[in-house]
Amino acid sequence: MCGILAAAFLMSESKIKVAVVGASGYTGQELLRLLIMHPYVELVAVTSRAEAGRGIGEVFPRFAAAPSIDGLTFIEPDMDALEATGAEFAFLALPHGVASEFAVPLLERGFRVVDLSADFRLNCPDVYEEFYDHPHPAPDLLEQAVYGLVESRREEITSADLVASPGCYPTSILTPLLPLVRGGLIDASSIVVSSLSGTSGAGKSAKVPFLFCEVNESIRAYGAPRHRHLSEIEQELSLAADRDVKISFVPHLMPINAGIASTIFADLAVDAAKASQLIAEALDGAYAECPFIRIIGEGQFADTKHVVRTNFVDIGWVIDARTDRLILSSAEDNLGKGAGSQAIQSFNVMHGLPETAGLLNF
Repeated sequence: MCGILAAAFLMSESKIKVAVVGASGYTGQELLRLLIMHPYVELVAVTSRAEAGRGIGEVFPRFAAAPSIDGLTFIEPDMDALEATGAEFAFLALPHGVASEFAVPLLERGFRVVDLSADFRLNCPDVYEEFYDHPHPAPDLLEQAVYGLVESRREEITSADLVASPGCYPTSILTPLLPLVRGGLIDASSIVVSSLSGTSGAGKSAKVPFLFCEVNESIRAYGAPRHRHLSEIEQELSLAADRDVKISFVPHLMPINAGIASTIFADLAVDAAKASQLIAEALDGAYAECPFIRIIGEGQFADTKHVVRTNFVDIGWVIDARTDRLILSSAEDNLGKGAGSQAIQSFNVMHGLPETAGLLNF
């Protein structure tokens, strides 16, 4: 049915007019790469205060020959200018605390919005203030926002006007865990996570800890014990478990451009002899109809090289019968499924398009 609707949409020669607000960072660049090739998108506005007045192909030479952006230049992030382009949908690739300044007036002007910042991911403004060190800038919108993990919230996303796209670490952690927590297969209070991310996750600003000589040939932990993404991870796990869940989470920086590998440890809540079958059934049952979740199976470890520049999450696991513990392994692209391509996946669902439209990159 979705394919028929999409074909009719394309035959009508009417594409969705899209703006990207904050398009000059790493996530913005990935959004542009995918939107330029998207069969149902007309990219009509890209904003950047730093690059205003420059052509997209000038700032990002790799896009210079793309006919869909011929003549398109970066503009200042001005509401009237955005509305004048005819855009009806906006992706916000902005820092937390800034995105809400644009989400509010865009929604008032009838835009539908996917926000890639953390501004609307949390249900409670007090938790936001605890983890982000300032009051929530638009608490009245929190009830309206839908957490954009498509595999868990597809129906809600379909009718949403504001989608809060999940963080990169939470996507890699929640995707393998949620079906197992909902099914009572693991003790949610025992979860410990170690994640490693490429340096693009730190953004494009020049900072000494992320210079080549500081990062190359080195792996280091950071952000423990209270990384900001812990707030949304615990929120979603608590909803799945129907009780308060707290976990230990330690992220690491590794010397690659993009990719996240997460290793997740949890005590089994079922007999170890039956665990493998139950885990396989839970993951397969949850994701059988999800085109971007690949269950690679027991005894397999996910590898970032198989997911970088894609929207896929790979999930494997092993059972440690000696300790009655499950060890989960997941991999994703932090700029893709952890940011830009996941936002486009939500965009597709919001418009009744094929979920894979513009995203089947291998």
